[in-house]
Amino acid sequence: MDAGNLAESIAAFDGQLAKLGHTRLTRLKYSEGARHFAAWLRLSGVAVASVDDCVVTRFATHDCCCSGYRRQSRLSRRYVNKVRRFVRFLIEQELVAAPPAPTVNSVPESVVAFQEFLRSHRGLAERTIDRNGRLVLRLLPVLGGDPEAYDAARVRHVILEQARSCSPGYVKTMTTALRAYLRFLAARGACQPGLDRAVPAVAEWRLSTLPRYLPAERVEQLISACDTSTPIGLRDHAILLLLARLGLRAGDVTALRLDDLAWHEGTLRLCGKGRREVRLPLPQDVGDALLAYIERVRPRVPEERVFLRVHAPYRPFSRSGCIAAVVRRGLERAGIADAPSQGARLLRHSAATAMLRGGATLETVGTVLRHRSVDTTAHYAKVDVATLTAITQPWPGEA
Repeated sequence: MDAGNLAESIAAFDGQLAKLGHTRLTRLKYSEGARHFAAWLRLSGVAVASVDDCVVTRFATHDCCCSGYRRQSRLSRRYVNKVRRFVRFLIEQELVAAPPAPTVNSVPESVVAFQEFLRSHRGLAERTIDRNGRLVLRLLPVLGGDPEAYDAARVRHVILEQARSCSPGYVKTMTTALRAYLRFLAARGACQPGLDRAVPAVAEWRLSTLPRYLPAERVEQLISACDTSTPIGLRDHAILLLLARLGLRAGDVTALRLDDLAWHEGTLRLCGKGRREVRLPLPQDVGDALLAYIERVRPRVPEERVFLRVHAPYRPFSRSGCIAAVVRRGLERAGIADAPSQGARLLRHSAATAMLRGGATLETVGTVLRHRSVDTTAHYAKVDVATLTAITQPWPGEA
């Protein structure tokens, strides 16, 4: 089918797909959809410059009788998504006007300044800054937009209202954000000082439960279940070893870069909470797994992140939940159906528990896990029943 004046653009689109690593068959499917769309534009008398989402919707629902394509009343969603990707390419080439940006509610200046304060003075991660901003925005409709009118009764009321419909853990996070926001306003002279002490406490005790972990033999079963003869198996094997041996957080794995690996020194550089940079020793099996993944199956693309998607376009993981999915798939593959949880934190807890049972001190475990407080590390001592039995005292009155 004749693509008309979009023939050169379709050829350039195919070249871009080739650079991204798509196979020849995938590129043919994309090019076929692009040529079909170009021919439909020409037959319908629609100018390329006027293409927008409405035009693509019309194409998706047209009664297709185009030459070279089978007759059908509606195209599949997957087929239309390929056409939408071609339209995005036309936008990048400035052949089609970009859609107008969606209108969003303006964020109050005080919240913007609060987030910038957290970024520049507190050194919080962007994810935490975004969460605190969203929580404050949720409270503002009840709290009011005039900080000078805030008083203790209003501060208590806004939290008690949220406690009616939210879980204790979520409300506790909300109180943390509100206290920080009130202290920030007081420091600027925008509200009366001391209001942060009026925020009610939430009855949700930290570290009150037992850590959820896997026994050491189950962890080895999980790791050995990876099929290292496949690209995805090699990648997941390296990820699981990082989680199980060093107790990394999911965010640590997604953010790991090639220059964080010091092969000659045998260390791994991490930048965790509070932007604290540390170096951890790289165990032999973890280093071997990383090297096998990087040398044998990692796509050769200009990307500094270590772990990438195995299918084109080769991009790094977009969020920490992708690492949790790796653990979940591994548990299913290993046949571990009774795991207490299925996220990346399961292996972090397992690593801490294994180190304590292997004779490591709380200080050593806290250093590896990068805990700020020894109380956080002591949380794992609850599962060391053998050691606790040796120091426990008999119950009063026991014969």
